[in-house]
Amino acid sequence: QVQLVESGGGLVQAGGSLRLSCAASGSIFSINYMGWYRQAPGKQREFVALITSGGSTNYADSVKGRFTISRDNAKNTVYLQMNNLKPEDTAVYYCKAIRGMDYWGKGTLVTVSS
Repeated sequence: QVQLVESGGGLVQAGGSLRLSCAASGSIFSINYMGWYRQAPGKQREFVALITSGGSTNYADSVKGRFTISRDNAKNTVYLQMNNLKPEDTAVYYCKAIRGMDYWGKGTLVTVSS
């Protein structure tokens, strides 16, 4: 079992920055895939970024160059640094881990005002 708890969401003006954290219960060293997804009001959940155990990353085109995903295995935490935020980034952001099955956190709300 893996439990994920997101934090760091909030209200920010367009152009601002936030850093989201996803704390996992237990060691994330053996978790090959950890990622961030988001769901805006009235829309489907969409992929944002992922990081593998080897440190490889991938991003949605909409966030490339603005968001950075990283992981700290010693702290069992994955981060999403979000810069130059736009109103269209407003969503609930969810952390996901895959270890035999999918695990999801409950999400953290990010609101970007124009």
